[in-house]
Amino acid sequence: MKKYFGTDGIRGRVGQHPITPDFVMKLGWAAGRVLARNGDGPVLIGKDTRLSGYMFESALEAGLSAAGVNVRLLGPVPTPAIAFLTRNTHAQAGIVISASHNPYYDNGLKFFSGQGLKLADDIELAIEAELELPLEFVESGKLGKASRITDAPRRYIEYCKSKLDSASGLKGLHIVVDCAHGAAYRVAPSVFEELGARLHVIGAEPDGTNINDGYGATSTANLQKAVLEKNADLGIALDGDGDRLIMVDHTGAIVDGDELLYIIAKNSLQNIQGGIVGTQMSNLGMELAIRQLGLAFHRAQVGDRYVMDMLNEHKLVLGGEASGHIINLNLSTAGDGIISALQVLDAMINSASTLHSLKQGMTKYPQKLVNIKLTRSVKLSEFAELGSLVSEAEKQLGKEGRVLLRASGTEPLIRVMVEGRDKELVDRLAHGLAEQLERLILKQSN
Repeated sequence: MKKYFGTDGIRGRVGQHPITPDFVMKLGWAAGRVLARNGDGPVLIGKDTRLSGYMFESALEAGLSAAGVNVRLLGPVPTPAIAFLTRNTHAQAGIVISASHNPYYDNGLKFFSGQGLKLADDIELAIEAELELPLEFVESGKLGKASRITDAPRRYIEYCKSKLDSASGLKGLHIVVDCAHGAAYRVAPSVFEELGARLHVIGAEPDGTNINDGYGATSTANLQKAVLEKNADLGIALDGDGDRLIMVDHTGAIVDGDELLYIIAKNSLQNIQGGIVGTQMSNLGMELAIRQLGLAFHRAQVGDRYVMDMLNEHKLVLGGEASGHIINLNLSTAGDGIISALQVLDAMINSASTLHSLKQGMTKYPQKLVNIKLTRSVKLSEFAELGSLVSEAEKQLGKEGRVLLRASGTEPLIRVMVEGRDKELVDRLAHGLAEQLERLILKQSN
């Protein structure tokens, strides 16, 4: 069992263990020691726009240097840019300082291998083993050096632009782009504008504390308003680290990750072998629509790491989550909000259709998600009564319904999800299960 690494690296509240500068410095040292056993290349460090990123960047740099590893600093760039640049510059690893869609007062660290993939479990376990050892610095003459890759954003911009198939680019499209005041605030507008789109940009004025605050993939109200006010063709919302995508059609309606994945799959049938990977949270309507395309549908655990594992297991190339993480291994080794948006725009251009029309190919089932905030660690297996409560809810939903209870891998939450044909019943059951679970948690605490 891992002590620190979760489904998406290490994440938490800044100033609370393990998200402290002393721990991050030792983490850099431990990672450097493990990586140095397998090679002598540099390690890249990138970050989003959180104020705490400066502090953790310096701490990581110090730790890696103490282990004798050279560092290349990228500054604020999206998470998928770091995956790409790790491969592009032949680095042995890349580290992202980001808490993705979380508020500014959280931060975290994600690691990529030299192939631009999440670190394997055995590497993470080896790093955790080193963390238990006392610090031992290399001698002064062997300390790592640090330098900056000044053209990192431009390399990534050109990489993204190369992924649009349309020869005419995006000419004629009017797009609103919401950068969540996050890591993509410079590169995303450049990509779409240089491809010829008429652009209106929001959420691109980071101040260190406003990342994801009222903007981005988790807060789309401002984007929906801007699309309608500007009479735009569509809106694009990225999250704080740029690996997640939610879109808005010209009517102001949200187009989520399930619908986007369906649109991409339909447009790329000739390049998809066998099937699509979704998650336990993927809408049943999307599963049915994917099967109607003649493709198999596989459900992984929630988290892009598990989507990637299942893609590799079944030798597939396309998968994603309702939250907007979409992975296309024909184009990238990681979820990439900008490249995913370009795939959807390519589908619009190829079909001469609006985003609103393209999403009509699938019918979403009513789905209700209720989050229960936790003040302490809770294991769902501790509550014997849950089994009968879930069984009763599933009985009411019938064969075309689902209930899912799961702990978030990135936040102190229990998520209660109910899905079925009858919206009223779905809402009632979701709130009812959440209330019953909250009572069980409170009873156990007392």
